Amino acid sequence: MSARQLFDLTGRVAVITGGSVGLGRQMAEGLAEMGAHLALCARKKERCQEAADQLAGLGVKALALGCDVKDPAAIQEAVALTLQNFGRIDILINNAGVSWGAPVEEMTLEQWNKVIDTNLTGTFLFSQAVGKAMIRQGHGKIINIASVAGLGGASSDLQAIGYHASKGGVIAFTKDLACKWAAHNIQVNAIAPGWFPTHMSSWILENRKESLLAKIPLHRFGGDQDLKGAAIFLASDASAYVTGHVLVVDGGQTAW
Repeated sequence: MSARQLFDLTGRVAVITGGSVGLGRQMAEGLAEMGAHLALCARKKERCQEAADQLAGLGVKALALGCDVKDPAAIQEAVALTLQNFGRIDILINNAGVSWGAPVEEMTLEQWNKVIDTNLTGTFLFSQAVGKAMIRQGHGKIINIASVAGLGGASSDLQAIGYHASKGGVIAFTKDLACKWAAHNIQVNAIAPGWFPTHMSSWILENRKESLLAKIPLHRFGGDQDLKGAAIFLASDASAYVTGHVLVVDGGQTAW
């Protein structure tokens, strides 16, 4: 198999949660450019439809699905509709996520639960639902979007302990699931992005730009192309011998 064939995703089917905007949209575009058909899932179906219409222009099929990853029934429906439309699921990217900024001593249980239920429990529920189809197929690729925030703590000016805890949980979940499902030829990996401009990060990037950039050796935030390669690699045959790995994409932030 040539190097080009290793990265080719022609005809494969990818489910991407939070796939309508931001990092999910970027990764969806990368997979579509390599030939993958898409099922885009998010709470706001209209955003997914807009993204799906645009990505279909790349010559692939794109399905828009409304789905809240905190809702097990909605997840089951999204997976069923994907299988109904495509007959298979080869790739799952668990990208849907939220954050909540509050000092630890002031964060309410409701705020904590919203972050954990979306970022960690949602990753579990979607992996479980899609994993059943992948086990029947005898192959699959699961890519969980973690964060450099899940690799350690942060200074007191970054008050988002629920987010950090959830992403640390995603990393541990990724490693354990990789061990459990290796027997089914399912590779489970994670991407840990650093600072990328998104709706969720926009305020802090605007207000603490210089202090954040000072901690990044490449001295820039992630751009519109910087996650594509990582997602394509972990979704393709090029990573057939990679599982339980956390691929950090952070401009060198964690290399200090």
